[in-house]
Amino acid sequence: MLSFFPNPITTVQQYIHVAILFTWTDYKTILFPVATFACATAPLYSVFNLLQSVAWIWIHLLLCNVSNQARSKEEDAVNRPWRPLPSGRINQSQAIILRYWTVVICVLWSSSYGLDLIAVTIALIATTWLYDEGGASKTALGKNFCNVAGYVSFELGATKLMGAARQLDIVSTTAIFLSGALIFTTIQAQDFPDVDGDAASGRVTFPIYAPELSRAFTLCSVIAWSIGLGWYWHPGPMIKSVFIILGVYVGCRYYLWRAVEIDKKSYFIFNIWLICAHVLPVHARLGFLYF
Repeated sequence: MLSFFPNPITTVQQYIHVAILFTWTDYKTILFPVATFACATAPLYSVFNLLQSVAWIWIHLLLCNVSNQARSKEEDAVNRPWRPLPSGRINQSQAIILRYWTVVICVLWSSSYGLDLIAVTIALIATTWLYDEGGASKTALGKNFCNVAGYVSFELGATKLMGAARQLDIVSTTAIFLSGALIFTTIQAQDFPDVDGDAASGRVTFPIYAPELSRAFTLCSVIAWSIGLGWYWHPGPMIKSVFIILGVYVGCRYYLWRAVEIDKKSYFIFNIWLICAHVLPVHARLGFLYF
């Protein structure tokens, strides 16, 4: 159990371990895809910009994850028993205290950059509250809207910090808009492996509400986005073909192969596809995806 008054060295080690566990599952779903997106659309200005952007993403990711997991112990006990709360590394009251400290830390962190980053942080805090305390996570539509708002907030903040200037141009604005629409129509990909845990916590996700339709919709939406983004960003024929083939493979996996372990692997491959989708805007900047 995490203690707030032990040996200082032990305390630091425990806090780092707990923080990593809180954010572990979202490195592949948020940290890497968002950082890749920001690098491609800003575009990346320097190594220092990369480091401060990744740090900004991570600390805000911790805010969202602590808030969510502080109230989803039952779900995590089914789906992810190694997380800090179900594994007993931290109790619920400590998690709630940590949740409010991360709010303060994130606001102060963004204040060092200016009002535009503070606004992004406040938007993410409001979205997180709506998702966890406002009950939006209990419905499929509310869950999707919050996921899109959260994802766009991450992308806005990361892109502003990754580039030479924080003013977004037409390429960045368009890329963020398309990314938000993509997430809204494909985010159910993360829910297929978690059906049992979501049902235990009272959530009604798309796969729970419409098991067959959700898989057919995922098949069609992933393939449609693969074709559409390939056409819009206009990379070279080889890049476009590989991206579309990957999208067809991901969509077919979700529709044809239906088991928890298979869905977990499908979601991992989905995130590879998502990262690839987020790289495509770099062609509008640098034009090197011509092959």
